[in-house]
Amino acid sequence: MLPAKKLKSLQTQLLNWYDHQKRDMPWRNNRDPYRILVSEFMLQQTQVKTVIPYFNKWMKSFPTIKKLAAASESQVLKHWEGLGYYSRARNLFKSAIQIQKDFSGKIPDSLQEILKLPGVGRYTAGAVLSIAFDKKVPVLDGNVKRVLSRLMLLDENGNNQKSETKLWNAMESLLPEKGCGDFNQAFMELGATVCLPQNPFCKECPLKHICKAKQSDQQELYPPPKISTKISKIQVSAAVIFKQGNVYIQKRKAAGLMGGLWEFPGGKLETGETEEECLRREIKEELGVNIRIGEKVMTHRHSYTRFRVTLHVFRCQIHSGKLSPTECDDWKWIKPDELDQFPFPAANVKIIKFLNKISK
Repeated sequence: MLPAKKLKSLQTQLLNWYDHQKRDMPWRNNRDPYRILVSEFMLQQTQVKTVIPYFNKWMKSFPTIKKLAAASESQVLKHWEGLGYYSRARNLFKSAIQIQKDFSGKIPDSLQEILKLPGVGRYTAGAVLSIAFDKKVPVLDGNVKRVLSRLMLLDENGNNQKSETKLWNAMESLLPEKGCGDFNQAFMELGATVCLPQNPFCKECPLKHICKAKQSDQQELYPPPKISTKISKIQVSAAVIFKQGNVYIQKRKAAGLMGGLWEFPGGKLETGETEEECLRREIKEELGVNIRIGEKVMTHRHSYTRFRVTLHVFRCQIHSGKLSPTECDDWKWIKPDELDQFPFPAANVKIIKFLNKISK
C-alpha cells in the first residue's frame, strides 16, 4: 500500500496523462453500458486495431441490447466472423437474451448480478462497472499486470491463483474514490502504449518518478516470464464437394469447438496418412459416402493460440453411397455465391475467397 501522498500523486499524474494521451476509440464516445459490454467482449484476447471495424459494424446492426437479443445466432456469428474465439460471441448473445429477460433490458450495475451473465468474469465485470457506472472496482488484464509488476516491483505474473490474487489486491489498493473507469482505462492504456513488454518508453511514462523498476533499472526483469505453451502443428484435409453446381457445407455442433459455425467437411491427418487418404476416411466417417478427389484447390496455413494448422483443400465429388451426415447439427447444398451469407471459421473464409476468385 502506497502512502496517501504518493498514492494521490500517482492517481493525479496518471489521469492527467490519460486525459491528454488516450487513443480515440468508438466505445469511448460515451458511457453507454451496452457499448462498453460489447467492446470488452471483443477486446478479450484481441487487439484494439482489429476490434474497431468489427465494433462499428456490430453497433450498426445491433445498436441496442434489445436488437441483439432478437437476432439469430447465425446473424451474430456472421458479424463475429474472423474475430476468433467464437464462444465470446455466443456468450454475448446469451447475455443479451438474459439481460432482456431478467433485467428488463438494462445491464446490471452490481458485481453480484453482472457476474451471472454468460462469459462475464471478474475483468469484464470490473471494466463495465467502473467505466459505465463509475463503481470502485479494479480491472486486471495483461497490460495492467505488467504496469503493476514494474511500478511496485512485484515478482508476480498472474500465472497461478495466488499470484493473480496479489495483483488484484494491488490494483484495488490504487483506485481513487471517483473516476475509477478512467483510472482503470489509464492503467490499461499505459501498458498498451508506453509500458511495453520489451523496450518500454520509460521517458514518456507519467509514473517514471515513482516506478520502482525504472528506479532500479530492472524494467526488463518484470513481470517474471510465464512458462511458454508448446505449440502443436496439425495437418488437416478439407473437401469442397460439388453437385450440379452446388457446394456442400455443414454446421459444427453447438457444444464443440467453434460451435454454430459452418464449414467444409474434413479432418486431421492420422499418422502415416496422405492428404487424400485422410480425406477419403473422414468423408466416409462423417457423411457415409465415398468421394472422387479432384484437383487440390489450395494449401492454407492458419495460426491459433496453441496450435498451427496447415489446411489442404481439394475439389471433390460424391462417387458412391447415400449422403447421411452424422457429425454436424445441420447441412446444406448451396450455390457458391451464397457462401458469404453463412458464418465460417477464418480458415474456411480463405477457401471461400479463393473459390470466389477462381469462379469469376
